[in-house]
Amino acid sequence: MRGHIHKRVRANCAGRTTTLWYVVVDVGRDADGRRRQKWHGGFDTRRQAEVARAKLVNDLHTGAYITPDRLTLGEWVRESWLPTIASRVKPSTLDSYRRNMDIHVLPAVGALPLQQLTALKLNALYGDLLTHAGNRGRPLNAKTVRYVHTIVHKALSDAVDAGILPINVAERAKPPRPDRRNPSEIQCWEPRELARFLDHVRGTRLEAAWRLAAMTGMRRGEVLGVRWSDIDLERGRLSVRQAVVSVAYAVLHSTPKSHQARVIDLDDLTVEHLREHRRAQEVERAEWGSDYRDQDLVVARENGAPIHPDTFSQAFERLVRNAGVRRIRLHDLRHTHATIAVKAGVPVKVISERLGHESPAFTLKQYAHVVPGMQAEAAERIAAIVER
Repeated sequence: MRGHIHKRVRANCAGRTTTLWYVVVDVGRDADGRRRQKWHGGFDTRRQAEVARAKLVNDLHTGAYITPDRLTLGEWVRESWLPTIASRVKPSTLDSYRRNMDIHVLPAVGALPLQQLTALKLNALYGDLLTHAGNRGRPLNAKTVRYVHTIVHKALSDAVDAGILPINVAERAKPPRPDRRNPSEIQCWEPRELARFLDHVRGTRLEAAWRLAAMTGMRRGEVLGVRWSDIDLERGRLSVRQAVVSVAYAVLHSTPKSHQARVIDLDDLTVEHLREHRRAQEVERAEWGSDYRDQDLVVARENGAPIHPDTFSQAFERLVRNAGVRRIRLHDLRHTHATIAVKAGVPVKVISERLGHESPAFTLKQYAHVVPGMQAEAAERIAAIVER
């Protein structure tokens, strides 16, 4: 099958004529055995139509042909893509995809037919987000825009797999490179600052929670999601198996970020604080009686219910202000734990395992700024051995 070229001449109300060229190809037969044809065009010249016909015929013979479709990007994302991936990603991830599409992408290009989306149009979208943030009016940083690109790329990749698109045009787009923040700008406390904070929270209801976050490097959701059944107080070990996350401000239970459980060894003082915390929690359980919402959570509200992640972060910010120490985010307790561990000479592989990183290489890259300051000491030690 070679297809054929069809010419159409149209005249406007002023009597001026326009000639357009179309490629008509056979794409099989319908249920009644009648021939099905698809039109492609129109092209300004016959030469353009001839080139297009050659490609279309080749695609038909190789199985790469995609039937023209008026399905828009918005229809694909909302009606097909998001419902399809709902069972394959975490609820928090799905919510993030939906929010970013609804806020940053679909208002600008959602009405475009999926097959008419181009790399140039995506580049224009990314540029607009960097300067005006689309319909929000506030510019986004390069890291966020690149994340938006990642979501678009995933959506179009699945459209290719579904046979709706021949190629993923997002692969040809040029999202901005994230601003490479100097690792030395990572905010974290010195050991004396951490000690002052832990001294300040002594005797508070969630003292064990703050110490657990500081002495394990666990993520916020992991601290809130740890259960008593995950802790072996006799051996001083904790298994990170679940996390408490916020999706559209609703509190949900999820898996750790890496999707894999990990084991963290606890120091003796942290174990003692956990024992005291458990005794206090038993008193609360007795006071609430049948109204106690037992979910076996170590860090919970007085009635046993999960603490909202945002509430936990806000409580940390208030404590930091009152403790008179340098202001950092709750997540920076994780950086503090890692940085102190590196300076203490803990093997990078061990630190990586405690933090739940994908590899020791990632950990080393993240905290490489600590190493140069340690090299002077290493140089002196090596020289001392040689001299002896």
